[in-house]
Amino acid sequence: MVWEHLKEVIWYVGHYESHFRSIMEARLQSESKEILRARQKQLEKDEKRIAELDRLFIRLYEDNVASRISDDRFAIMSRAYEDEQRELKAEAEVLRQEIEIQEQQNQNLELFIQKVRKYAEMTELTPYATHELIKAIYVGAPDKSSGKRRQSIHICYDMIEFIPMNELMKQEMA
Repeated sequence: MVWEHLKEVIWYVGHYESHFRSIMEARLQSESKEILRARQKQLEKDEKRIAELDRLFIRLYEDNVASRISDDRFAIMSRAYEDEQRELKAEAEVLRQEIEIQEQQNQNLELFIQKVRKYAEMTELTPYATHELIKAIYVGAPDKSSGKRRQSIHICYDMIEFIPMNELMKQEMA
């Protein structure tokens, strides 16, 4: 089943590359715009809180030096602020990386198309081609409700995730 789907993808990209590119770009952009916007908003919120924690820590230190708060209270509060700031910095770094990945999706589509072109003459599924083109294969639980055993397979392609071949074929026929 994986080989059949991969052959369809290779054939489709080879024959309808511009259509494939436009559909996949639209799909990737619609998905990524919302995700990108949410991640950027969260990153701004985290960075604002990190800056606020810096200011709070400075004020806390000054209050401690001026003996407005005890050393014990200073230690407890500063530890809490530092822990929160450390967690926010880690989250912000992850968000920056995810944003960068989202912004690279168009480049990823081009790289995927180049890889597919490389395998245009492939006659059998090879481990190298599988490794280069496919990121993961998810096999669903068996379903016997119709009397026959059926299992769904979801192929996640490298750099562009899922390719809706049924949707592409319908749109091309229209």
